[in-house]
Amino acid sequence: MSTADHRPFYSKSALKCSYDSCKPSFVRVLDALQRELKKKVSCVSVPAFKYRIKGFKSYYKKLLKQQPAQGPAFPLVTDILGIRIICPFLEDIQIVEKQICDNFQIYEIERKGAGRAFSEFGYESVHILIYIPRDIHNEIISSDIQHLFEEPLLCEIQIRTILQDAWAEVEHELVYKAEFSPFSEPLKRKLAAVNAMLGLGDVIFQEIRDYQNKLNCELARRRETFYEQADILSAGKLDAGSEIDNNSLLLKSMGTTSPYEEGTVDDMLLEALHAHNSGNLDAAITIYTRILRLTDSSHSVVLSVIYKHRGMAYFAKNEYEKAKQDFLLSVEKDSNNYMSLYYVGIIYSVLNDEENALVYFDRSLEKNAYNYHAYYRKALALFRLNRFTEAIEDLNTACDLGLKDNEADRLRELLNMKLDIHSDTAT
Repeated sequence: MSTADHRPFYSKSALKCSYDSCKPSFVRVLDALQRELKKKVSCVSVPAFKYRIKGFKSYYKKLLKQQPAQGPAFPLVTDILGIRIICPFLEDIQIVEKQICDNFQIYEIERKGAGRAFSEFGYESVHILIYIPRDIHNEIISSDIQHLFEEPLLCEIQIRTILQDAWAEVEHELVYKAEFSPFSEPLKRKLAAVNAMLGLGDVIFQEIRDYQNKLNCELARRRETFYEQADILSAGKLDAGSEIDNNSLLLKSMGTTSPYEEGTVDDMLLEALHAHNSGNLDAAITIYTRILRLTDSSHSVVLSVIYKHRGMAYFAKNEYEKAKQDFLLSVEKDSNNYMSLYYVGIIYSVLNDEENALVYFDRSLEKNAYNYHAYYRKALALFRLNRFTEAIEDLNTACDLGLKDNEADRLRELLNMKLDIHSDTAT
């Protein structure tokens, strides 16, 4: 008889009893740890969290593979506690991994699928084993069960994209749970193709996200530049006699932008915004015009957006009539484009036609009553028309909706002075 035949072994029923004793505490540990992770993990795209305790059947099956020598009443496996963090985009995985490493004590990191050949199928995931934080452990693990295990309690955190998680769920059923997986070569090729398509989907989603981020950055910079120019002109009218170097302030606010790639109409738009933000306004107008020629007339919303962009470029060149015409064409293509209506109002105000400015600010507010910038511009136009009581009402509305601006504070001071003077005159 071999030595192995006399080796002490674990009783399955005794292990089940220990498992059942520990499970309620483990559930509370996972709940507390998940709450802690949600505090520490932060991404632009909010990830989803799932957690689980390894079922006894899976636990026992894994224990049999390890064949541990008899020791504590309940020998732990490293992944008995598991939390899954599911991210929308590939870029989120690195962000989440770093945040976990920065905030928890790490036992091990494994990148599943990293060494797999391109022709092989299988799921990809980052697995991080962390020690349960001491405060959570001490608060939840009672002395009634602490004696059952000796090893440090770990939790396996899996970080995946949505598509990686979808593949993992299916693979778990088809491959991992199967006692035997006699996949023929055609079936293996199909599985590899599906896995490759999901991987490609992740890459494409990330590329689209990168493009959107770059585009949004350019759009935000262009809006800031437009508003700054409008504010500079408005400030000059509020503080009569002050000398303002519009061009130097405007160019200083433009700065530099990220590089772009040429090719599609989308890339042309990014190129135009890049030129616009870099101060190369003639080039931007040329590209916007080219996009308008290439865009089908049925795409009215797209045309409305491009006319609006080109109008902003003309505005930056102080070509106000051309800018106004483009903003009006933008509204013609999309009657709900409240921003273009608002921009027409700004142009009328810059041209000292405050009555028409008020018409377009009101038209813009009919489409979007929450545009507090339009209320501020209305207040400014009313101030210039000496309609101080109406101006203070619109300014109050703008502030109630969330406007916080130094120029708004300055306008309030001037309005209060004017109202005080009128009050004194009346008495």
